[in-house]
Amino acid sequence: MTEPLWVLGQAFAVLYGLVVASFWNVAIARLPHGQSLWPRSSCPACGTGIAAYDNVPVASWLALRGRCRSCHTPISVAYPLTEALGGLLGLLLFRVLIPDPAQLDAAHVAAWVVYFVFFSLLVIGSYVDLRYKVLPNEVTSLAVPAGIAGVGLLQWLGFEGFPSTTVQQAVVGCAFWGLLFAGVAGLGQLWKGRPVLGWGDVKLAAMIASFLGPLHTFVAIMWGSIIGSVVGIGVLLLLRRRDSAYGPPLAAGTVAYVLFGQPFVSTMMPMWEL
Repeated sequence: MTEPLWVLGQAFAVLYGLVVASFWNVAIARLPHGQSLWPRSSCPACGTGIAAYDNVPVASWLALRGRCRSCHTPISVAYPLTEALGGLLGLLLFRVLIPDPAQLDAAHVAAWVVYFVFFSLLVIGSYVDLRYKVLPNEVTSLAVPAGIAGVGLLQWLGFEGFPSTTVQQAVVGCAFWGLLFAGVAGLGQLWKGRPVLGWGDVKLAAMIASFLGPLHTFVAIMWGSIIGSVVGIGVLLLLRRRDSAYGPPLAAGTVAYVLFGQPFVSTMMPMWEL
């Protein structure tokens, strides 16, 4: 009986990811402008409220051929792509945290919920940073208590799978990485006479550490730095301009680490008690 539930759980993970990613679209559009997240969605062009049957993730955009039902203004393909990303991340995270039916229990399901919330914060922050060059407090510093509370819940439930940590480590990691990034930002400002690291990035690092603890965060930041370097070189070569935003590659490195980091740690850092 457990295996059919496991398969059903994966289907639910996809559907849940699609639905939650619709909320990502709302948050991405409204947070930078200080708007409330709760009124129902409306067309950006004509302001007409979007009916529930036109708000089905991905399917509604395809059915309407990417246009508003009322004014027929094109709706960006970014909306269904974001929703599809939510479904994909939901499934991948489920397969990583609950790789076989024997692990389908309260602790592992709770871990999936906690880390999907974590992914949601990272995706929303990345999109907003790319579009508006700002990382909202709602997905960085204000989300730190959620990270520590989520870690506490998983510790209480006895979850010990990758990338689990403890409340104590989450608090220490949050303080350590927040202060370290703040020091780099402050000293860089004094040395260069201009910002070398945004304060949003400082708060993002603290938020990541509140979910992952100090050592997991170290590897995630390392991966994010590698991704940022590769992307930065590509942008410089192809577009002949510099893009110094660090939030999106840091978030991408963190997501990649949670999804694919366990084999890396087991092979490259077996002596670390991450």
